[in-house]
Amino acid sequence: MTLNIVIADDHTVVQEGLRALLSAVEGYELVGTAGNGAQAVRAAVTLRPDVMVMDIQMPGMNGIDATREIARVAPDVAVLMLTMFEDDESVFAAMRAGARGYVLKGAAPADMIRAIASVAAGEAIFGTGVARRALAYLTTPRPGNAAFPQLTPREREVLNLIAAGLANTAIATRLGLAPNTVSNHISSIFAKMQVASRAEAIIQARSAGMG
Repeated sequence: MTLNIVIADDHTVVQEGLRALLSAVEGYELVGTAGNGAQAVRAAVTLRPDVMVMDIQMPGMNGIDATREIARVAPDVAVLMLTMFEDDESVFAAMRAGARGYVLKGAAPADMIRAIASVAAGEAIFGTGVARRALAYLTTPRPGNAAFPQLTPREREVLNLIAAGLANTAIATRLGLAPNTVSNHISSIFAKMQVASRAEAIIQARSAGMG
């Protein structure tokens, strides 16, 4: 049985690297490529591959949104995320969107081939590093989980660190995020909490036992 595969990634070097990898494995056939999310959705509908290998960060429609749309219009296509991003929010956003697997760029070729076969067979697959993070996420008590249900898990993490008195740069370092990403999370937190200042957010968070 041949597995038909489409690669969605805006970097030609990634596409070519995967093309070379797949051409060396019997039973794996690359039937198309896409450079952005909209092209990935179109390829899923027109080519009906067994597996779509999807990058998260792409111009226009990103990989998360494309995966969500593919789950709606071509649910038989198994999506395997292949990305540089291993933060909790990206992993779980991908899973919620309908991805069956999540592997980091730089994974060993054998791991990549195994991941493609696994998602094609209907299994859920995580790369080693991502699996460790997912297990840690699921088994570690989340700070303030009962409070502020309107916040995402990542936003609660950020709020907890704000309540602990950390500055944005320190939060970025602690969570392994870009400073701009932290700023975006904080803007979203303030809007959802309906507060106008950091001090007001800290007061509410500490009242809820955070920090």
